[in-house]
Amino acid sequence: MGRPFKQYLSGPRVYCCSNCKAHAADHDDIISKAFQGRRGRAYLFDSVVNVSLGPKENRMLITGLHTVADIFCTVCEANLGWKYEMAYEEGQKYKEGKFILEKANIVKVEDGQW
Repeated sequence: MGRPFKQYLSGPRVYCCSNCKAHAADHDDIISKAFQGRRGRAYLFDSVVNVSLGPKENRMLITGLHTVADIFCTVCEANLGWKYEMAYEEGQKYKEGKFILEKANIVKVEDGQW
């Protein structure tokens, strides 16, 4: 199968997979830090890199029913969070196409810590 393609981000603050340190998201793409994941706090991001999508499924979350797909690190296959595919409640539609990264599954790397 070969080595997976890895995208690198150049921002001063980057979130990485806590398992293999592959880049996952730029700090500037955070929409909100006020989310709850399965394992504690989570961040809502506008975009992420180096992830693959699992199958879509309906999941009852704190804010109601959503269609989501788990996201996995393309390097080590660790579960990092999920992607909101569809929100059933009008007030939750802003989440569609956005990504949750669970704080327990990522680490923040600042400039100079590489």
